[in-house]
Amino acid sequence: MKKVLINGNGLTLEDVVNVARWGQPVEIDPSAVPKINASRAYVEGIVAEGRTVYGINTGFGEFSKVTVSAEDVAQLQHNLIVSHACGVGSWLSPEIVRAMMLLRVNSLAAGFSGVRLELLQTFVDMLNAGVVPCVPEKGSLGASGDLAPLSHIALTLIGLGEAFFDSKLMTGEEAMKSAGITPIVLAAKEGLALINGTQAMTAIGALTLYDAKNLAITADIAGALTMEALQGITCAFHPTLHAVRPQKGQVATAKHMLELVAGSERVTKQGQVRVQDAYSLRCIPQIHGASKDALAYVEEKLLIEINAVTDNPIIAHEEDIAISGGNFHGQPIALPMDFLAIAMAELCNVSERRIERLVNPALSGLPGFLTKTGGISSGFMIAQYAAAALVSENKVLCHPASVDSIPSSANQEDHVSMGTIGARKASEVLFNLKKTLAIELLCATQGIDLSGDGKLGKATQVAYDLVRGVAPTLEEDREMYVDFERVSALIDTNLIVQETRKAI
Repeated sequence: MKKVLINGNGLTLEDVVNVARWGQPVEIDPSAVPKINASRAYVEGIVAEGRTVYGINTGFGEFSKVTVSAEDVAQLQHNLIVSHACGVGSWLSPEIVRAMMLLRVNSLAAGFSGVRLELLQTFVDMLNAGVVPCVPEKGSLGASGDLAPLSHIALTLIGLGEAFFDSKLMTGEEAMKSAGITPIVLAAKEGLALINGTQAMTAIGALTLYDAKNLAITADIAGALTMEALQGITCAFHPTLHAVRPQKGQVATAKHMLELVAGSERVTKQGQVRVQDAYSLRCIPQIHGASKDALAYVEEKLLIEINAVTDNPIIAHEEDIAISGGNFHGQPIALPMDFLAIAMAELCNVSERRIERLVNPALSGLPGFLTKTGGISSGFMIAQYAAAALVSENKVLCHPASVDSIPSSANQEDHVSMGTIGARKASEVLFNLKKTLAIELLCATQGIDLSGDGKLGKATQVAYDLVRGVAPTLEEDREMYVDFERVSALIDTNLIVQETRKAI
């Protein structure tokens, strides 16, 4: 695989996913090396001259008032890592940890952090060899950055903590030795440079957003199949209607819906069967489109943060200054993470309402709960319950994390972002959305099977065939959760989106 070059400013969302999820190798861009070395030389000059600069020869947070002697600078950095590794809970997934590592290397490679090239190369070697530090999911306030989770990554870098190598859990020292990598002995400023930043929330957010973009298109496809099962009215997607309210996501979604059902004999015109559809069908462009616009906003903010320097202090060696500020503060990502969760929850809400229309005979005109043997069989009755439970859980998860704050470090850090909590919540909403869409795809295809004859659209036929390839028509009750998992796995492959796109 072609290597991803790291230089501090060139990463894309796809790069993050390819490295974190698929193991694409990375390399430090040679063009970044002079900046890295010059920044490091400046830090070493500060130590040699005995100038007092936060984080280089002082304590941290409230202890910034304490000056540290030159001979204790290395111990200061080591102590910082071991004392700040205070995470709790289950391990973050390997792909999240790998994304965190990539983003931290990218930030340091910009040449404003004063670390040695040797340290960055060790990070790169860990990524390429598959050393994955064990990082607990909880414990970050999102300012001064993701201190606790990043400290757990740094533990492995210095040969401590725990890590996975070859899918086996071992000590950080054993993992590094097994990979043939020598742990780093930290020098001045390097401990702080490793942990001051927003890479946990940004990594979780980037992976969640990438999947959310695909689910937003999957939601259109599920909605189109439901339209065909319920003889939905396509007039609501007419381009003139949306041109007079030119919200970008709305216009694009209306166009996509017409493309998906093009050639279908299952959809109808205004007045042919009914005058108008319920909102969950008629307003798909407005509802899905608004969520897509929200995702576009989140993507803009994440792309900035992926290539941002979130360290403190910033080593601006060309200006002969080390600037202590607050680039580590997660607020620019905390707000988008809450918005991301809300955007996905709305896709989930309307999907569940379409499921209800499919299973409810008073609304669908189809056999109750999509079974021919109602009474002896329950059909999709409890499938709708499951979707309703996921939607209800999302309402709790969408309480914004970013409106909360709690003072820390003796009130020196008196406002924090809670951005990492927001990102973790968004990833849970993503999970619930995927499962709900899987249920809608199953209900819609079952509804199509029960709703009589008529050709499907060229694109929706492709989607129907893919779903039926993993979950056949429900003739009698069976273990429904198995179908959920199979269709969820199909969604994960992104084949439904890719193949329907080809058909269009």
